[in-house]
Amino acid sequence: MKFKAILLLSYLTIGSVFSQTIQSPSEFLGYEIGSRFTRHHKVVDYFKYVSNTLSNVQLEKYGETNENRPLYVSYISSQENINNLEDIRKGNLSQTGTETGNPGKKAIVWLSYNVHGNEASSTEASMLTLYDLVTTKKAWLENTLVIIDPCINPDGRDRYVNWYNQVKSTPFDVTQDAKEHNEPWPGGRPNHYLFDLNRDWAWATQLESQQRIKIYNKWMPHIHVDFHEQYINNPYYFAPAAEPFHEIITTWQRDFQTEIGKNHAKYFDKEGWLYFTKESFDLLYPSYGDTYPTFMGAIGMTYEQAGHGMAGLGINTNEGEILTLKDRAIHHKTTGLSTVEIASQNAEKLNTEFKKFFNNDNVAYKSFVLKNENQDKTNRLKKLLDTHEINYEYATNGSVKGYNFNNQNDEKFITSQGDLVIHTKQPKGKMVNVLFEPSAKLADSLTYDITAWSLPYAHGFKAVASKSIVSSSTKSSTKNAINSVDKNAYAYIAKWNSLEDATFLGDLLKNNIVPRFSEKPFSTNGKSFDRGTLIILRNDNRNKDFDENLIKIADKNKRQLTTTSTGFSDTGVDFGSYAVKPINKQKVALLSGKGTSSLSFGEIWHFFETELQYPLTILDSDYFSNVNFSKYDVIILPNGYYSRILNKSTLDKLSTFVSSGGTLIAIGSALNSFADKKGFALTKKKTAEEEEKSPNLTPYAEQERESVKNLITGAIFKSKVDNTHPLGFGYTDEYFSLKLGGTSYNYLNDGINVAYFDKNSKNISGYAGSEAIKNIPDSLLFGEEQKGRGSIIYMVDNPLFRSFWENGKLFLANAVFLLNSDQLK
Repeated sequence: MKFKAILLLSYLTIGSVFSQTIQSPSEFLGYEIGSRFTRHHKVVDYFKYVSNTLSNVQLEKYGETNENRPLYVSYISSQENINNLEDIRKGNLSQTGTETGNPGKKAIVWLSYNVHGNEASSTEASMLTLYDLVTTKKAWLENTLVIIDPCINPDGRDRYVNWYNQVKSTPFDVTQDAKEHNEPWPGGRPNHYLFDLNRDWAWATQLESQQRIKIYNKWMPHIHVDFHEQYINNPYYFAPAAEPFHEIITTWQRDFQTEIGKNHAKYFDKEGWLYFTKESFDLLYPSYGDTYPTFMGAIGMTYEQAGHGMAGLGINTNEGEILTLKDRAIHHKTTGLSTVEIASQNAEKLNTEFKKFFNNDNVAYKSFVLKNENQDKTNRLKKLLDTHEINYEYATNGSVKGYNFNNQNDEKFITSQGDLVIHTKQPKGKMVNVLFEPSAKLADSLTYDITAWSLPYAHGFKAVASKSIVSSSTKSSTKNAINSVDKNAYAYIAKWNSLEDATFLGDLLKNNIVPRFSEKPFSTNGKSFDRGTLIILRNDNRNKDFDENLIKIADKNKRQLTTTSTGFSDTGVDFGSYAVKPINKQKVALLSGKGTSSLSFGEIWHFFETELQYPLTILDSDYFSNVNFSKYDVIILPNGYYSRILNKSTLDKLSTFVSSGGTLIAIGSALNSFADKKGFALTKKKTAEEEEKSPNLTPYAEQERESVKNLITGAIFKSKVDNTHPLGFGYTDEYFSLKLGGTSYNYLNDGINVAYFDKNSKNISGYAGSEAIKNIPDSLLFGEEQKGRGSIIYMVDNPLFRSFWENGKLFLANAVFLLNSDQLK
């Protein structure tokens, strides 16, 4: 007994000394946490300091941002666990079926901070949490591994912090009107390309997401927390989440969220801090930092502290209380530590239930088959599946009965060798079901985000969902493109039906190779070619290295070229026809700045720089009216509200630009600036409410739910496409569009309705309010208004939404390159 007492005293003494040898964040940084914002490199310095000082903490760099800031995760546990880190990882993955090893026994908790850059208190909290874990809370680490990502979005965070430090008063001003509480466009919320990283988990379009998903899948934690901030007058929000929950979520996941919430409430009650649960933040859309982990077997949660980009170091709320950065950081530290505590108390149960999650026998659909009619589209989808380590195979010739995505009927579907097959009987089968199911079951119409996202629609596949396992093979029939120089070629020919073809075209133009495209189908040498086909004539490219340069560019872009020794076609137009039009090197301008949607602008910017890889000039709304538009061939107006920017004088200048041969592309709410205006063909459809106003007699308690009848929260509708028009080249006569709102426009009477919703149009997937849906039939989707030598392209729905709606991207490329591209200005 005396010996045990001596050992205990020794342990406590060592622990005390150990605690004193590590500096707190405030001691290390030289200022109290909450008294200023810590720039990203200083946060990294503290995490490096702790890992270099303590052997039970490891730091791993997992990537870099677009602006070259490093991304790190820190592993914190007992010394024994850190010594066996790889065994713990493999043991945990063995429970998912993706790895072999001894079944896991340790709880794995992943804490993610600052996905929204201007929700900046959480990164401050990450340092406080780390310090407490390695000092006063070490007992929890005996059976728990904590993974901390201190800042998911350092580019956005530093954008916010740098701005705030430039404008803040000393001492800080708590008045809401003060400059330091009114962040300028685009704000610190998004990443470099102005994407919302909290909506990119499943789609992984952004560099940060791609690198994070790779390391996340190496660990597959049992609990994942995404730390956020909401607006300044809101109490703290924590689990359990609001309805709707996706039906794939287990009873255990629901119940344990409640247990975690009760543990948080214990600490908040003690301090008298306000909080709420079960409201606002649901678990349906799969691309959040709470839903993606949930559909991967974890307890995924969002924690929301009041603050946001408005709060600064301190602000006076509407209730007359001063909300400080210090308060915000402490609240986040409290819930983070509470999460680790309850995980430690339930480590065994967490492992047991985590393993059960990966039994996919009860998933409704057993296989999804996607018709491989376009290898580029198939490769894009395979790349996404590879990112998430989702397995796929290939069909054989035959047939399968199931739900046909195109016709919305159960019917026979003919399969061919090379068609893509994704089974749900695999470790991540539940996520497969979520991403591919035709329509998510919606238990409640009040949701936080879009309600439809099915990948066959988003990527433009003919597909079937089968409730039986479809026969498949792991062998692929894909062949690589092989090109060779042909000095006798009259022309080289390339297909046009994918974004990769547009990237190839852009590469040709950047290298001063002149291509043409055919507005009509033709055949030559026994091969048939569709509208939009690229024709690169020797006559247009007389430099001596033409063939070698062309082949080099084609090989780089993995494009298969066909050669012909004659311009005389077997059928259809000859190559000297007026319908075979040259494509000039388009000079493209994109509007940014106040009034534009930063997200919509970012989607287009990202599209041009990383996918199309074609240069564009970014203009700002502050001086847009003074720009000489004649210097450009294409001007793009993102989703936005332009009443201040597009006054009559600027609209007249844009009309002149179009009439002189330019292309003006307006997307989403940018159309409001042209609708019902003199000199423009676009007119807005009136809703039933607008045509017949009636008094609002809805009870107050029911008004929120009643209001959604006028909304469309990301629902999929089938449209008709005129694929004889250049805007529709590369498409079939159908297109599934993701509609994000209820605003509709009439068919163009003086223009061309290229894509439209006919009188039989109906909602395919997702929520559409009973009133809003009435306005969709007989309405415009994409149209061209011709003015003089140029045209205005109206895009009612966003073809680039979050960059995951892959099948819309070629529409924008067509608008840029194939319309008015033969105009010389």
